[in-house]
Amino acid sequence: MKRTPFFKILVANRGEIALRIMRTARQLGYGVVAVYSDADRDALHVREADQAVRIGEALPAQSYLKIDAIITAAKASGAGAVHPGYGFLAENEDFAQACREAGLVFIGPSPEAIRAMGNKAGAKDIMQKAGVPCVPGYQGADQSDAGMLAEANKIGFPVMIKAVAGGGGRGMRLVADAEAFPDALRSARSEAQGAFGDPAMILERAIVDPRHIEIQVFGDRYGNAIHLGERDCSVQRRHQKVIEEAPSPKVTPELRARMGAVAVAAVKSLSYEGAGTLEFLLDQSGEFYFMEMNTRLQVEHPVTEAITGLDLVELQLRIAAGEPLGLKQEDVKFTGHAIEVRLCSEDAGHDFVPQSGKMALWQMPDGVRVEHALQSGSVIPPFYDSMIAKIISHGADRNEARGRLICGLEQTAAFGVTTNQGFLISCLRHPGFAKGEATTAFIGNHREELLAPCADDAGAALAALLLYVTNPHAPPWRSGRSLAATFPLTMRIDLGRGVLEVDIVRERDGSYVASLGGEQRFDIDELDRDTIRFRTDGMMESARFLRDGDRLYILHRGTTIAVRDLTLAAPESASAAGGDGKVRAAMNGRVVAVLVKPGERVASGQPVMTLEAMKMEHVHTAGVAGTVSSIDVAEGEQVTTGRIVVEIAGTA
Repeated sequence: MKRTPFFKILVANRGEIALRIMRTARQLGYGVVAVYSDADRDALHVREADQAVRIGEALPAQSYLKIDAIITAAKASGAGAVHPGYGFLAENEDFAQACREAGLVFIGPSPEAIRAMGNKAGAKDIMQKAGVPCVPGYQGADQSDAGMLAEANKIGFPVMIKAVAGGGGRGMRLVADAEAFPDALRSARSEAQGAFGDPAMILERAIVDPRHIEIQVFGDRYGNAIHLGERDCSVQRRHQKVIEEAPSPKVTPELRARMGAVAVAAVKSLSYEGAGTLEFLLDQSGEFYFMEMNTRLQVEHPVTEAITGLDLVELQLRIAAGEPLGLKQEDVKFTGHAIEVRLCSEDAGHDFVPQSGKMALWQMPDGVRVEHALQSGSVIPPFYDSMIAKIISHGADRNEARGRLICGLEQTAAFGVTTNQGFLISCLRHPGFAKGEATTAFIGNHREELLAPCADDAGAALAALLLYVTNPHAPPWRSGRSLAATFPLTMRIDLGRGVLEVDIVRERDGSYVASLGGEQRFDIDELDRDTIRFRTDGMMESARFLRDGDRLYILHRGTTIAVRDLTLAAPESASAAGGDGKVRAAMNGRVVAVLVKPGERVASGQPVMTLEAMKMEHVHTAGVAGTVSSIDVAEGEQVTTGRIVVEIAGTA
């Protein structure tokens, strides 16, 4: 036995990741230390830890990516081990080496293993030499623009540009033709540099409509290695996973054995210690191709835990302390089916633009597993990943797990910051997903169906009614008949799809009539501070709500509706859409590229500025054709939502 005992663990990550690791560490009797940036000073993971150490300013490069600051924090706190979490420095060989040199146990693979498999180019070389089928591509040393374009032409379009380091879809671009390649390469490099500190890229042939299948593996320092089955992570947008499940609907026991054997052979050849994941593309014919290995725990590890009954963080900690794996392949049993969704602070209806701000009400559902680090009043900063929670269900079979997850999402109250809650429900309910047919093209192929407005006329009528009866300047609601004269009040509301006008009138019998195209009658039975119970069309229903000034948030029939009351507001000008020639920041973020110069002629829709928010890049375009009259920001500058960044003098 080669023991490496430790008694206190520093978690070099934030949010739900840090809390997840702390939970298991404490169950095993370890002390836990958090690190935090200035933006996370009051975060839940900081308050839950035994100790917490400030490591820098808000941006990741100034805090969570600072190796020296984290090593210093570990030494100052008396921690004997460091868990990198997943993301940030989790796959950074320099970080693992720095821990080793500082006498700290790195809870993960060795620097040599990270170097070999954490680098996508190196991993493909190892796999190709081992005879594992790999996606055709280029992972050479020539990273020049001209060299990369020449290699892309050799591979043939469409081609995939991928960051050598990291994961999570960052630094990844699907390019359809040679004309679009230079801009896509620049953007991918910039995003990878910001997220991982490494701009190097590889190229791969794009495989059409594959499934994304990954195999969970574990190894120890005594040469033992096992796999824990596969996860299907095919439902993605912008190459970021949205839904993950285990087992895959399309992986047979025979295919699982083949893929698992390849994965185990790979980790044994590396003398690999700890958790790892080998990612494959499974094509329509059933052939699989190795893409990369993640030398860390994955965001989606809870679905594997659900079907195996194992705590993967516990396995990590025991292996890091020098214990043998304690499991043989025949000991691994699979029970039922598990599905995970990633709840993100983003506006799915507006191209998944990330959202930041204050979460006014945050209540997670019962009956399912939820990993999160928020509470009512928490502020979501713009500097980090947009994922704010993982919701995981487990059932006897896939349909039961899917139903439980839909019910859980329908009970989720997230008011104040727009999330992808409704989009996730749409994905889970879609017939293609229900049948287990989703590939990586699922969201692209069904985008219009999945992004259909959640609030219909019934939702708009309910929103207008709630604004009417909760108006702080209006008489309070009372049940029963009224002798007062009845007259309609026109409510102007915005549900994110344009301004609607709804006439509301209270009848003498105490009911309300909302007119929006047709008429809908409501009888209110109960109105509390945050709940309404009502009858309409012979059906009794209830809804939760939160009134915050001119904003109203409603959870009704499993859908969260966010409404602005514009009844007393002045009409908005064309400026909101950039029609006044002013390009405004669509979210809080950092300017990473200004794409035009003063005096330059631009066309309507032409890219003018790139903003990085929540570790992804977002291109802003000109709202009018004209001449660039002013550039009001500089590259590297942090801007707030609505800030004017570029001004264009339109042509008459």
